[in-house]
Amino acid sequence: MYVDGFVLPVPKKNFAKYRAMARKGGKVWRDHGALAYKECIADDVKWGKRTSFPRAVKLKPGETVWFSFILYRNRKHRDRVNAKAMKDKRLASMMDPKKMPFDAKRFFWGGFKVLVDL
Repeated sequence: MYVDGFVLPVPKKNFAKYRAMARKGGKVWRDHGALAYKECIADDVKWGKRTSFPRAVKLKPGETVWFSFILYRNRKHRDRVNAKAMKDKRLASMMDPKKMPFDAKRFFWGGFKVLVDL
């Protein structure tokens, strides 16, 4: 199993726009073979003294942290699915950072190998 994880701040006023974008993106990734696509909104996320999700995205008033992830069979499968998804015309309108319903400069992501899967 392989996971792409994403953390980003979304202004509360843009929740509907972000949710629509996420649903569209999720459909694209699932259509190209992703095993699962999840978008999660912070529910119990506090500011830490040194590190925390809010600190990581430099959370501003009126924003909420979102944590999202996509599941794949393995790294090769992820790379194939991502290559197809990034060429999908349905995503083209969502790729302009100026039109995104969040600050793309405070958005971060990474790929992770699953080491424990119970």
